[in-house]
Amino acid sequence: MNKETVERDNKIAPAMADTRPSKRSRTKESKEEESRTSPPPEYNENKKPLLVFAHGAGAPSTSEWMIRWKNMLASATDAVEVVTFDYPYFSGGKHGTPPKAEKLVDAHVDEVKKAVTKYPGHPLVLVGKSMGSRVSCMVAEREDIAASAVICLGYPLKGVNGAVRDETLLQLSVPVMFVQEEVQTSVQQCKWPGFE
Repeated sequence: MNKETVERDNKIAPAMADTRPSKRSRTKESKEEESRTSPPPEYNENKKPLLVFAHGAGAPSTSEWMIRWKNMLASATDAVEVVTFDYPYFSGGKHGTPPKAEKLVDAHVDEVKKAVTKYPGHPLVLVGKSMGSRVSCMVAEREDIAASAVICLGYPLKGVNGAVRDETLLQLSVPVMFVQEEVQTSVQQCKWPGFE
């Protein structure tokens, strides 16, 4: 071996002995690890969802079931607020006959707009129980409502006369989550494309 080869090998050997990644690689790995454990940089308090929760045909927003689900939804979604309201046929604490779902859309839209005005910039999630979920889907279709998603708790896919009420669902362009009890066979009996 000549002198140049020995000097070169002496310079290379210490560098090869250090098996740690370069400083640039370590910084990149550190940032990747941080991104896996930290919320994304765009996350902040202003991005918490706003939920507007509509009741079903038979019970108002103050029913035990609605209160229990309101609390569960608030906890599960970390919502800025879960807003509940009563449709006009429940006015004054009296329960009238529920009209067709289509006739409730305007009242529902008014409640949604009030909530959005109170919490501008928050992602809007419409939630409904049974009939309220059907109306929530109708509201989500509207151009003047910027819904991010819909959660349907017991969607009444089959009407009393047996007709499948899927026209609204097929027009939706926002994500929809269905929460259905086993005893509600109306959804399971329908031959609806893409629904499992």
